Amino acid sequence: MSQTRGLEGVVATTSSVSSIIDDVLTYQGYHIDDLAEQSSFEEVVYLLWNGKLPTKQELDAFSKELFANMQVPDEIFNYMKAYPIADVHPMAALRTAISQLGLYDKDADKNDVETAKKSAIKLQAKVATVVTGFARIRNGKEPVKPKEGLSFAANFLYMLNGEEPNEVAEDAFNKALVLHADHELNASTFTARVCVATLSDIYSGITAAIGALKGPLHGGANERVMQMLSEIEQPENVDSYVQGMFDKKEKIMGFGHRVYKNGDPRAKHLREMSKKLGGITGEDKWYEMSLQIEKIVTEEKGLLPNVDFYSASMYHSLGIDHDLFTPIFAVSRVSGWNAHILEQYSDNRLIRPRAEYVGPGKQQYVSIENR
Repeated sequence: MSQTRGLEGVVATTSSVSSIIDDVLTYQGYHIDDLAEQSSFEEVVYLLWNGKLPTKQELDAFSKELFANMQVPDEIFNYMKAYPIADVHPMAALRTAISQLGLYDKDADKNDVETAKKSAIKLQAKVATVVTGFARIRNGKEPVKPKEGLSFAANFLYMLNGEEPNEVAEDAFNKALVLHADHELNASTFTARVCVATLSDIYSGITAAIGALKGPLHGGANERVMQMLSEIEQPENVDSYVQGMFDKKEKIMGFGHRVYKNGDPRAKHLREMSKKLGGITGEDKWYEMSLQIEKIVTEEKGLLPNVDFYSASMYHSLGIDHDLFTPIFAVSRVSGWNAHILEQYSDNRLIRPRAEYVGPGKQQYVSIENR
């Protein structure tokens, strides 16, 4: 048997959810540029799960159903209040809370597609409430209930801050949610599909995916990008800082991507929103530093920014705590995970690859007395 490290280039399944062909990302055949510029996140979720864009009536009904399922049981927040808050990363809190939510869904163990889709709606709706609720609880505040009439993006920012966002902030956050919704068979999505291919429940699949996303090589990159920007502090420090990283052969997070040769098509949208928000808040230095870093890394190393790079300065400009960046990724990506889980359930086969054995062979057992 031959093996491929990291399964790079290996085609493991067929899927209609999203595609990356010739550096073009599509959801159900729709170009990511069109969706980022014109769609609401709710439309994209509907598209991923149903294979078509909704009519106005379908979108209104779907949006109402999402809102109706946004509140979480009080017990979940009570559990959070008992966490060792100072030592708990929001991704760990999210992983635990999503697993706990499965206890409150009487249909959690049913994996027929129609029932699973109802659980998918509950998960998509509640994940925003869980993330914002924990963010407030750890700061000694009470969770804020979702507000009827707000979009999914606006409700997230409302539940996080306790006040309705302005139009620019809502638009920026909506774009970020759309751009992160799905990305073919990435590590967390593959994890979700492997999990539910055993006919485990959808909550287990999403919990497993969150565990995979938690790793810094997948979802944690934008948090580390912001850490770098904070260390640089001012635009005049960029050159020496980046050169220092080059000299120490350290990786600059937010650049390069295994599946893109000519750059991540999502990055330009977040670059523009980072610039716009920085101008509004008066803290455009984060965008300026990011732009300088991009220029140096592209010219010196031939690497282009990915979706994580400009999302960092954009989220920072929205006043979001840096360790919430990856949970926000999860809030969006639950839509794609759910789509893949539903697809897996609809035509399931247990995922069981092989491994090329490289250990010792033909060993002889020796009794313990003679070892």
